[in-house]
Amino acid sequence: MEFCVEDSTDVHVLIEDHRIVFSCKNADGVEFYNEIEFYAKVNCKDSQDKCSGRSITCFVRKWKEKVAWPRLTKEDIKPVWLCVDFDNWRDWEGDEEVELAQVDHYAELLEKVSTKRPPPAMDDLDDDSDSADATSN
Repeated sequence: MEFCVEDSTDVHVLIEDHRIVFSCKNADGVEFYNEIEFYAKVNCKDSQDKCSGRSITCFVRKWKEKVAWPRLTKEDIKPVWLCVDFDNWRDWEGDEEVELAQVDHYAELLEKVSTKRPPPAMDDLDDDSDSADATSN
């Protein structure tokens, strides 16, 4: 999730098992505060936040990763300021197929790299022409 606050200062992010608390000030000194109760438990030890000049991004990992949530918040009513960032949307149902395809692809690459083949024949190289080129330069 991303909190868009340009030139933020005094940023505080607290990720707990069932909520996130966010606060900061913008360049004009205006204070922002948000507290979100999550729909279900999150893994707060494996979650983190990152500040940039334009926003604060929070990476929150669900406790049960393969279980879809119907919404982010515990309440049925969505806050007006909360919206989905479809640029970062991941369809959790299709992820397994994509991951399996990637694993297969990497396995094929590893097999190609690790397959031992005989070294290339070097008998077609002419030692005299190489040494003549080196002496003429």
